[in-house]
Amino acid sequence: MIELDDRLRALRLAAREWGEELRELGADLDRDPQDTGRFADAEAVRYIARMMIPPEFQDTALRASGHSFHGDRALERVIAVEEFGRGDAGAFLAAPGPSLSGGIVALLGDRAQKKWFFEHCADDADGPVWTFFGLTEPDHGSDASAMRTALVPAAGGDGSVLTGEKRYVGNAARARLGTVFARTGPGPLGISAVMVETGTAGFHASPLPTIGLRGAQICAVRLDGVAIPESRVLGRHLPASSRGMHAGTRMFNQFRPGVAALALGIAQAAYDYLEQHRAELVRGGGAALADLADRLSDTRQLVWRAAMSVDHDPAQGALASAAKARATDLAEHVTLRALELLGPGARFAHPRPEKWARDARGVEFMEGTNHMQRLNVAQGVVTGRIA
Repeated sequence: MIELDDRLRALRLAAREWGEELRELGADLDRDPQDTGRFADAEAVRYIARMMIPPEFQDTALRASGHSFHGDRALERVIAVEEFGRGDAGAFLAAPGPSLSGGIVALLGDRAQKKWFFEHCADDADGPVWTFFGLTEPDHGSDASAMRTALVPAAGGDGSVLTGEKRYVGNAARARLGTVFARTGPGPLGISAVMVETGTAGFHASPLPTIGLRGAQICAVRLDGVAIPESRVLGRHLPASSRGMHAGTRMFNQFRPGVAALALGIAQAAYDYLEQHRAELVRGGGAALADLADRLSDTRQLVWRAAMSVDHDPAQGALASAAKARATDLAEHVTLRALELLGPGARFAHPRPEKWARDARGVEFMEGTNHMQRLNVAQGVVTGRIA
């Protein structure tokens, strides 16, 4: 059984306290995703905005009980993210900061590119800096073999031009910069990631209607000949076999335990609510609570184990997929079970569990559906990477 050390226990306590603040702000964002004014000043949001910015590119880090935290390790992130998800998953996803784009820049960027990107994220003098991550496309999702967004040399040979569409991109309409995957040629090696400033001509983002995770303002993105300087193409200093989707796979391996932790936080919030309303539960509620508590504890251990695995070797993602699939299934189960146990009319009488049920459904689709995660797990079993 994995036990947290003093440093991570301190982080967990601090994140739990901040998560309480996210809960109220998340309800406001669910009603109006544009309502980010008060949200940006929350302590949790200020920490999330700095997560993933390497220490050399910022002078501010979370300090709790004498320890510093930068969110640059998967285990550290899952500890904090579970507590933020317990507060409000939609508010967590709506927060500014490097997020997934920070992960791909950290893996593929050269020194100058990292400095440009992370210093932009850290410079919030003109307000919070949101980022976006463009991979998924209409009709074929995140299937890299079917990717149509293209990066081609610009006429006259000055840089390149980005053309295509992306879907289900969080925060794109409020982002200042982000990253986009695009095809530069045929085959698995013909994919590159580039950094994009949203103020560049040809970049368009519009929010999509969603019933859950509304705060994240999930968007459709259209790229109409967006100019990309050569200095914004990531991985130029790396061999072709280490760029594009190869790096994307390693990054998703590192971030999937975080998605699992977010789902676990939603499930824990629903469980906490049931405990607080134990007297109102329908017959059998006590036994159901005992079962849910066991499943939460078991899943938390799997999420921590998955995070430790990718911290050791980002190329090994089978456990991360297992954690993500189990935690998102659990979030959906616990939130729907909560509405059942609270009895007829619960969706109207208990708005918080109703919101958590909507949010839990959305988390399953983040960073690959559970069908895809199960294929990854099966591959891990067949190849002997997990038992």
